[in-house]
Amino acid sequence: MDLESVILRTRGLGNSTYVLGSDGDALVVDPPRDAWRVRELLERRGWRLRMVVETHVHNDYLSGALELVSSERARVVAPARGHYAFDHQGADDGEEIEVAGIVLRARATPGHTPEHLAWEVYDQAVGDDTPAAVLTGGSLLVGSVGRTDLLGDDATEELTREQFRSLRALASLPDDVAVWPTHGSGSFCAAGPMLDAPTSTIGAERFANPLFAIADAGAFHDRLVSGFMPYPAYYREMAPMNRAGPRVLGERPSLVALDPTAVAAAIANGARIVDARPRREIAAGHLPGSLTVELRDTFASYVGWILPVGTPLVLVLPEGPDAATEAVDQLVRIGFDQLVGVLDGGVARWAADGRPVAEISTMSAAALAAEISSGSRPAVVDVRDEAEMRDDGRLVDAVEVPLAALIDGGPLALAPGSEVTVACKSGVRATVAAGLLEARGHRVRLVPRGGIQDVVKDLAPSGPAGT
Repeated sequence: MDLESVILRTRGLGNSTYVLGSDGDALVVDPPRDAWRVRELLERRGWRLRMVVETHVHNDYLSGALELVSSERARVVAPARGHYAFDHQGADDGEEIEVAGIVLRARATPGHTPEHLAWEVYDQAVGDDTPAAVLTGGSLLVGSVGRTDLLGDDATEELTREQFRSLRALASLPDDVAVWPTHGSGSFCAAGPMLDAPTSTIGAERFANPLFAIADAGAFHDRLVSGFMPYPAYYREMAPMNRAGPRVLGERPSLVALDPTAVAAAIANGARIVDARPRREIAAGHLPGSLTVELRDTFASYVGWILPVGTPLVLVLPEGPDAATEAVDQLVRIGFDQLVGVLDGGVARWAADGRPVAEISTMSAAALAAEISSGSRPAVVDVRDEAEMRDDGRLVDAVEVPLAALIDGGPLALAPGSEVTVACKSGVRATVAAGLLEARGHRVRLVPRGGIQDVVKDLAPSGPAGT
């Protein structure tokens, strides 16, 4: 037997999907809903899909299991305690499944979720009772572990205790066993920072993972919960949709080109405009009321943080042949299926049709620092996270509101309709915040490059304005 493994990374989610093949047969572990990527890999390799395996009920994306098995003679194997409503083979602790000499043995590892299973990987041709790898899902991660608060405060304490026990069980494996987690760097499912590497080993994690190294339950609890950060609002929709079974799409949806009249009609019928162009293009002119989120790895996460899953969307996309593909894949991955279309001809055509266009003023961090130094007191909104404010410096008199809090719609210490200057650390979050502040009726100035830390640095020699 010639066992091969391929990792498909989904950087926008910070996740990995594992494809294991042998003798022309394959199994897939934790695929996202845009499963056509997996299907293309199987076709290139000439592998027949026999099985799709889940480690847990996902909170961060819709599963692609049904997408894959709908066109193949394959079955879904998932945790028996996951309460899935669709046809599947339930598995629990100690049970084994096999495809072409690849054996997966389930190890109950509750904590990230109650039903969580890790899967030990054995190669029958080797005949060793020690696994070659363990698919750890959301339990043991590279440099961190899975968070335990996604099911609400009432479940967090018990899940934290279970996560500790699960990690101690995984720690009994030999050092050279490979660790293949689903959640990786950039995932909101992690409890704290991670290394940007898809895989590791038990030994490496024992040495370098601060949470995995803690042998005291109380100390583990305190360290774990201190690492929890805000996570996107769409997370609460994913688990119920995954248990029910996401609607099968069959293939990547295509976007319909819409003229300005059709876009206006869509808006009147409840669609939202999502402008995914680069920030300077957004600032130069966009449709009033647009959600301003650049098309980057985090694009869909911000859309799903701000808008309810299933909201009808009209997209304004950047130029380039891959923009539509990237936007569609990210959006359907988290349940935004009502993609009404894309504005044909962009904002230029919208404006040429005599329709209103909104603009956002821009300024550099240096210009903002100079303005403050001159004695002016602009209203500055700092949307960085608390840790960034603490580590990189604070701007005196700035309104500090992390982007997650701004998205939640809490009150702002700003006069209604006032002019505000919004900045973050690099400009990405500030661009999102600019659209939100504009929607609240503010006249917005955007710092599109650099951020508050640069303003603080420029002001430092002059004394009290920067700290």
